[in-house]
Amino acid sequence: MNRSNSTREIPKLFCLNYRECDPKKCTGFKLSRLNLLKIIYRIDKSLKNSIILNPFARKKLSDRDRNIVFRYGLIVIDCSWNNIMNLKKLEFRNARKLPPLIAANPTNYGKWEKLSSAEALASALYITDFFDLANLILSKFSWGIKFKEINKF
Repeated sequence: MNRSNSTREIPKLFCLNYRECDPKKCTGFKLSRLNLLKIIYRIDKSLKNSIILNPFARKKLSDRDRNIVFRYGLIVIDCSWNNIMNLKKLEFRNARKLPPLIAANPTNYGKWEKLSSAEALASALYITDFFDLANLILSKFSWGIKFKEINKF
């Protein structure tokens, strides 16, 4: 189903930052500097209904989650891949995992499911039919078009 992407249909994007990466290389911080998302350090009450991307979630993100993303926002977790297992114990009401995708970012190029925050957000936005915003996010990175090609978005 191809939905319109008018400027009124832009979900709020957040990056739950665990302070484990170099801010100069972090895709979340870059998107924040471009005013495309807000960096947060905890999930407060106002964000409790947001979709949070967690690779250990029980449910997969789908286009049926579009209204939740639009109404409450989308949160990507930005932490070191060395510490990813710590996310296993976190429980969130609207936690969702992405389907298996291949990274195109320079650090993890060609690796399954080792996406940058920007890749994870763009993927979630494609899945929930926010194509224009997904394309805008990927356009900010030299490898963004390659990510789309590899994963056939």
